[in-house]
Amino acid sequence: MSVIPPSKIRLVAMSRLAAAGRWRVEAMRTLSEPCLLWFTKGQGRITVAGVTRGYTAHNAIFIPAGVMHGFEVGQQVFGTAVFFGKDTDITLPQEPLHLRIREAHAQQEINLTLDMIQREMDSLSPAHERAAGHHLGLLGVWLERQSAKVSLETPRPDAARRLVARYTALMELNFRRGISVGELACELGITATHLTRCCQESCGRSAIELLQDRRIFEARQLLSETNMPVGKIGESLGFTSAAYFTRAFQHRTGVSPSAFRRGQ
Repeated sequence: MSVIPPSKIRLVAMSRLAAAGRWRVEAMRTLSEPCLLWFTKGQGRITVAGVTRGYTAHNAIFIPAGVMHGFEVGQQVFGTAVFFGKDTDITLPQEPLHLRIREAHAQQEINLTLDMIQREMDSLSPAHERAAGHHLGLLGVWLERQSAKVSLETPRPDAARRLVARYTALMELNFRRGISVGELACELGITATHLTRCCQESCGRSAIELLQDRRIFEARQLLSETNMPVGKIGESLGFTSAAYFTRAFQHRTGVSPSAFRRGQ
């Protein structure tokens, strides 16, 4: 079996994620790689595929690539985020998981596995890349076993949550086109009113709030990480004019796009 080079594996402390700015963790976004969040202390709320739940210590949350999510991470929250890399060949779940790990030995097992991955990534010993990759594979096995244990305890998502999950997936494919909630609802075969009611039920936010949050997160990413002109960024995200983009961005963030870029 081939293994993923540690240069593509990233283990990031929750405190570092929080230090990068709340918008980078709380706003709705998707990643092009799978991610595992392992919380060891603290609590908060996390939204995955349009469903909001609370998390506490010893919760493991797996988010596949392309699944929309955002979560609170305060100063009292500790743990590790594992980013598997875009081209990982590790066997991982296909659906999001929220695992509440109650057994002490299972908590110890994941802590030890993460320690070993980090140790090998930091090592200059021969074959440390292969060793890190194999430990990452064991993390995938741990996820599979823990999800199998709780599968009988986890209730099947209700109709509203299934609908919102479909909405967020469809939104991810279309949010750059300036598509409206009404158009997305039509593609789902429902009314915008029903969609918003389901979103409120699943995550306490309206359908338009989720859509705008996703678009503005992408705008902030482009403003902070590229030199693309502000007007081009708005155009690339489906805003019909620079003025409309500026108003929407300022409403969501409290600053104009140009001011946000200067502050990065």
